[in-house]
Amino acid sequence: MEIIDAIILGIIQGLTEFLPVSSSGHLELGKAILGADALPEESLLFTVILHFATALSTLIVFRKDVAEIFKGLFQFKWNEETQFSLKIVISMIPAALVGFFLEDFLEVFFDGAIIIVGIMLIITAILLYLADLAKTTDKGVSYRGAFVIGMAQAVAILPGISRSGATISAAVLLGVDKTKSARFSFLMVVPLILGKMAKDLLSGDVNFAGDEAIAIGAGFLAAFIAGLAACTWMIKLVRQSKLTYFAIYCLIVGLIAIAWSIWG
Repeated sequence: MEIIDAIILGIIQGLTEFLPVSSSGHLELGKAILGADALPEESLLFTVILHFATALSTLIVFRKDVAEIFKGLFQFKWNEETQFSLKIVISMIPAALVGFFLEDFLEVFFDGAIIIVGIMLIITAILLYLADLAKTTDKGVSYRGAFVIGMAQAVAILPGISRSGATISAAVLLGVDKTKSARFSFLMVVPLILGKMAKDLLSGDVNFAGDEAIAIGAGFLAAFIAGLAACTWMIKLVRQSKLTYFAIYCLIVGLIAIAWSIWG
């Protein structure tokens, strides 16, 4: 892998992990427009490294929250931190079930079904627009809300549905404070990322070649820095109700994808 390819992939991973534009949807569009072989391929090790970079950037941005959570957990009491951790676990259940039971079924959506990607991008646009219209509250995430937000995360496995967009929108539409919605959305994905990393590392398919070290390191730094910027920026945008800009973008790209599928 070339260093420039690694940096580009790292930046894309870092930005799209947090910005509500659907990285999987754009990847499918890229394959359709440029050809399946036009985009640089990631080795499994490189994928693991990029995921680690975005997880680390999340932990850095929310370092105070994470520290308070662990501090509360080690008090071994039914306190606010323990309850928050349980809500994170509850939110993981839908995506885990979908990934375990429907993985083969979902693969059909990642096989050049551009019209589906377009429709899903439009749905993402609608969710983001509705989230911006929601009233500001100071409500936190409930146990029921955590499961509903988790369902939104599970649906976001479909290409074109943004994970951050779907989960933040679901939380806001449930009446959760916008800043708390972003915080929960970004923290809830960390255990899933770490779990996916562990699965890949234990699969035995991860191989390391010494000549890839520089490219992998460049990709890691690019993903980490882009992740820090995107995560911080998204929190501010959600708080200021500026998701409509992304809604317009997703709507335009979605319509272009549908038109490309029909007339391309």
